[in-house]
Amino acid sequence: MQQRTRIVNCPQCCKKVVWESHNRFRPFCSERCKINDLSQWAQESYRIPESTEPEKKQEEKD
Repeated sequence: MQQRTRIVNCPQCCKKVVWESHNRFRPFCSERCKINDLSQWAQESYRIPESTEPEKKQEEKD
């Protein structure tokens, strides 16, 4: 039985990376990309859009 090699793109630089257990930086291609991603999270560059539902509920109470 032949095992397929899974290839993914690095979330930071889009370089192709083989998804294997011995790649300690996966899904990133390198430690540098992993650190850059962590840095962007720390600087709050990634954000989830805030829902407007709480405002609607507040207006209904008034």
